[in-house]
Amino acid sequence: MDPKFGGLERTTTPEGVYRVLRGAILDGTVPPGGQLRERDIATDLGISRSPLREALTRLEEEGLVVKVPFRGAFVVEVSAQEIAEIASIRLLVEPYAAELAIEALRGPERSRLTQTIDELHHAIEKNDIPASVDAHLQFHRLFYDLSGHGTLRSLWNGWETKLRLYLLVDHPSYSDLHDIAVEHARLAAVALEGDTDAFKQELAQHFQSALRGQAEGNGDAATGPEGLPRVC
Repeated sequence: MDPKFGGLERTTTPEGVYRVLRGAILDGTVPPGGQLRERDIATDLGISRSPLREALTRLEEEGLVVKVPFRGAFVVEVSAQEIAEIASIRLLVEPYAAELAIEALRGPERSRLTQTIDELHHAIEKNDIPASVDAHLQFHRLFYDLSGHGTLRSLWNGWETKLRLYLLVDHPSYSDLHDIAVEHARLAAVALEGDTDAFKQELAQHFQSALRGQAEGNGDAATGPEGLPRVC
């Protein structure tokens, strides 16, 4: 079923249309692989095709949309290989980011770490998938943001959109979403202990199927929708 945009913000500027479409992609209204039909969107929003096409071009440049000749515009689908490659790098750098962030996490920013877990629990209780993905990503972003390391922050910024698109599909595939919150509470506890090796080991438990990619992704507990690897 095609998404409907009639209930969203009415806007006629390319910037406004861009914000509406980007929000619909990032909150899962239009899922990865979903088609953005110009005629339907223009009708729903009461706009002409010109600002819509400008917005779609901008989304394409941002990596959220791909245009297929003679077929139209589609939300980008993230491959298992991409997720596995991101996970392999995160396993190397995220423990370092956590190590650099430990002073802040043990001090003034500790409440932010625990708050993300509370928000994850709350979103799961409401079965709010976009909110659960937000909390999931905010949890990991904290390590990079609080590391004080510009290159680490840039790495995360380069991954976040792809991770968000993947998680919007992955979260609904869990038999019990509470497992995600439990895993992150455990990861937070290890991070606050300041043991980098233990943090890396805990992170590897979450990444193990992603690091193997499709070659060994055989179990439902380790893989998400359509056999895609699970990632933390």
